[in-house]
Amino acid sequence: MQTPMLGVEMRMQTGETGALYNISIEATFKLDFNRESLLIMLLILGAFLIPYVIMLSVAGLPLFFMESSFGQFCSQGPINVWKAVPIFQGVGITMMLVSTFVSIYYNVIIAYSIYYLFASFQDPLPWSDCSNWSDTNCNITAREYCNMTAYNGSLMAVNSSMIVDGNQSCLEEFLASVPLQSPSERYWDVVALQRTSSMDEMGPVVWHLALCLLLGWILIAAALFKGIKSSGKVVYFTATFPYAVLLILLIRGVTLEGARNGIEYYIGSQSNLTKLSEAEVWKDAATQIFFSLSIAWGGLTALASYNKFHNNCYKDSIIVCITNCSTSIFAGFTIFSILGHMAHVYGKPVSEVAQAGFGLAFIAYPDALSKLPVSPLWSILFFFMLITLGLDSQFAGIEVITTCLQDAYPKVLKAKRGLITVLICIVLFLLGLPCVTGAGIYWVNLIDTFCAGWILLVAGLLEVFGLSCIYGGNRFIKDVEMMIGTKHMLFWIWWRACWFFITPVVLLVILCWSLYTFTAPTYGSVDYPQWGIALGWCMTVFCLVWIPIVAVWKLVKASGNPWQRLKSVCSPTEDWGPYLECHRNERYDRAGMNDTNVYVISNKNST
Repeated sequence: MQTPMLGVEMRMQTGETGALYNISIEATFKLDFNRESLLIMLLILGAFLIPYVIMLSVAGLPLFFMESSFGQFCSQGPINVWKAVPIFQGVGITMMLVSTFVSIYYNVIIAYSIYYLFASFQDPLPWSDCSNWSDTNCNITAREYCNMTAYNGSLMAVNSSMIVDGNQSCLEEFLASVPLQSPSERYWDVVALQRTSSMDEMGPVVWHLALCLLLGWILIAAALFKGIKSSGKVVYFTATFPYAVLLILLIRGVTLEGARNGIEYYIGSQSNLTKLSEAEVWKDAATQIFFSLSIAWGGLTALASYNKFHNNCYKDSIIVCITNCSTSIFAGFTIFSILGHMAHVYGKPVSEVAQAGFGLAFIAYPDALSKLPVSPLWSILFFFMLITLGLDSQFAGIEVITTCLQDAYPKVLKAKRGLITVLICIVLFLLGLPCVTGAGIYWVNLIDTFCAGWILLVAGLLEVFGLSCIYGGNRFIKDVEMMIGTKHMLFWIWWRACWFFITPVVLLVILCWSLYTFTAPTYGSVDYPQWGIALGWCMTVFCLVWIPIVAVWKLVKASGNPWQRLKSVCSPTEDWGPYLECHRNERYDRAGMNDTNVYVISNKNST
């Protein structure tokens, strides 16, 4: 009998630590404040709830249940779980690389939140009006010009106020309105980001953001220094605090004048059932479910590997998925009640004050909070909530990287978890510095577009195909029953239907549709240079290329004729299964086991 590696020892000792609950809160942050395809923006059509719930059932839940069961069964990270199907071990590397890229820019979002938190300790809030930091482009109303033809026939623009002063008139067809930026939008661009005109103009490091980024990484390193034991305790606060803040903000929001208009805009009287006939709505619903549940990032597998072997992962999956989606809907009420009040104050429709992407978290919502009595208090609560949500997300991402490294080099990295975590945080901090320059927001948006998109769809598709078709769906079901107990055949009918047919088809359709409808990313009205688009595709290729590379490498290292090689790399390794002997039965006998061809990075484990 072999001595268990360090990672497995830690997993068996720590057991359940609320890791899967962490995923639920992490998903909420991604869903509500990061991706352009925000659910809360789509839920303004109440009909969107229908495809959203359907896609949760046919794609979200099945994949979540599969991935969490997969990691819990073998107590391994996202690379080593593919001992089950060695030819797909490159999928685990892809997941780890995606988590690495996302961790780089995700902590920049935390840095934005930290900066706004510090800025909130002022009364009035600095973005509440155009104060001494602003310029002539800061105003809440548009500037009007009158196009007048000069004596030489050329066209010139004259400020409409000058015409009024001169007792002249301007025909309506010659009036031109030049939009200006609101104080919150101008503060975001000029003060917080110090944004340059394009990605070509890098600009200097924005030092207040760099220091906030450093503080963010220090918090993450401190929380993860002792591994899942320390982060599991921290997450009890970071996971529950946001719910308290959301509830407080909701109670305050619904008491404001105009809140009803915001809520009706969210899921009320403006619902449009005819939208159900549009393919785009179904694609957006499925895509949002996929991203919101953090499927194929590797975090589910890594965190589930710390669960006790007989933990009821089925119950966990149901609770987490329902909690996650319910939280997103609940957060929508909180957000739109206050945006409704903001629209009432400005005398505008809610659609004109609600924004997607970063504009919601750092422009629209801070602007709305600045209109409330005791605005610094609400702003502090809001941004502290964003920080806790972001830290939860980062815990999962860094855990993926750490788990993969320790599983690959157990002998070298044994008992060095704290040092590994600190080194990872230092490296990612340095790699994130370009994201806190004047062009940093363009880099953040670029990585989000190319590294958190169809790469995950490809990884998820290969994951469900590999386990259902190559490893064997029935074999996988028997593995799950070893953990949660034998279930009646009827229990598995729905899961079999999803794993064998429905879920792969849904993912394939989403992937094809996403590629077909792809357009070059932009930030607002700013287009990306060609070299930026090319760099984005290079990041995508770099993450995906390891799937065929590892597959070919496995085939080359195998012995026998081509058919025997293919059969060998599509079959589980001899040490696949529950790691501890006490959890194995006659299906997984270690007798005569030779621990070879186990790791991708380190091909032989001598421990």
